[in-house]
Amino acid sequence: MAKNKGFNIRRQTGFTTIALVCFGMLYLPIVLLVTYSFNSGTSIAIWEGFSWRWYQSAWANEQVQEATVRSLVLAFWASLTATTCAVLAALATTRTRKFKGQSAVFAMINQPLMVPEIVTAVALLILFAMIKVATGYSGLLYLVVAHSAFCIPFAYLPIRARLQGMDLSLEQAAADLYATPFQVFRRVTLPQLWPGILAGAMLAFVISLDDVVITEFVKSAGQDTLPTYMLGQLRRVITPEVNAISTVLVAISVTMVVAFTLLSKIKN
Repeated sequence: MAKNKGFNIRRQTGFTTIALVCFGMLYLPIVLLVTYSFNSGTSIAIWEGFSWRWYQSAWANEQVQEATVRSLVLAFWASLTATTCAVLAALATTRTRKFKGQSAVFAMINQPLMVPEIVTAVALLILFAMIKVATGYSGLLYLVVAHSAFCIPFAYLPIRARLQGMDLSLEQAAADLYATPFQVFRRVTLPQLWPGILAGAMLAFVISLDDVVITEFVKSAGQDTLPTYMLGQLRRVITPEVNAISTVLVAISVTMVVAFTLLSKIKN
């Protein structure tokens, strides 16, 4: 009697073809974008030879330099703030007894993942407009707060997963030896949690660095980030310089995501 091997999606007819088509649709545009960032001509569709011209142009562009610095500063502070809040939220939802409304708390923390980003952007726009009218302040802090709030769930999920996978015996042993809760956290929990914290921080950094929708709604005049600068350029004239900037962003994002994946796999 033949042994039932069970259902396996990879053995289904047409699976390979569908998978290849999906990968092609996902990655072929990116491959073309990277390829034409090295185009020597001004067209983004006609290959005229290999050149570093557009990378040099982007490097020398003062607007690109300013937007890049602003994007990196914003992503740093947003990831730092979001990760700090995510650590506290993860501890509060994993190192306590189950309580009524815990599912609601989890849903509130992950609200930015469930609500369309455009809705969050409009809500923040209305809130910050009221604050601007009342205070007269229109600095970069609004973008930091907006990005931090949006990035919290992205940092929270890997940190929470790390806490749930940790062995509680060491923390219990430290508590039995009269360590205070803060000492247990600093000397036992935190060293084991670092891979999750770094993974969450890098994921939040990438999300903040790439964000367009919330930034476009919240930013004031003269506060363009690199993605919003590129969006503005696309509305005027499209040159391979945009491809070059996009390629650099792709390289940064891929590097950070790979590092996030490796850190997530580190065992206790």
